Amino acid sequence: MGNQGAKILTHASAFFMPFLVPIAMFIVSKMSMHDELVERTAIQAVLFQLVMGVLISISAFFSVFLIGIPFLIGFSIMWVVVPILGIIQTLNGGHYEYPIVRSFM
Repeated sequence: MGNQGAKILTHASAFFMPFLVPIAMFIVSKMSMHDELVERTAIQAVLFQLVMGVLISISAFFSVFLIGIPFLIGFSIMWVVVPILGIIQTLNGGHYEYPIVRSFM
């Protein structure tokens, strides 16, 4: 699997195996491909899923007080849209950086 296919699979895994596939792609890339972009994409995908999971959980807790409902809606939309943007960017030949976790790396 090429560089582009590995990155697309990593982005798309958010919809079916958000942690397993990026970790597997990171390990495969370290062992055989040695592609830093695939490794960076895999790490960002896992971090993005973790951060969004925490943000959605906190928003769900505060939605009991009606404060978290707008955040819950916004983060839920972001959780779906961001991986799709990553797939589109990669299909167009670019490299996509996840918006929340790019500053951590």
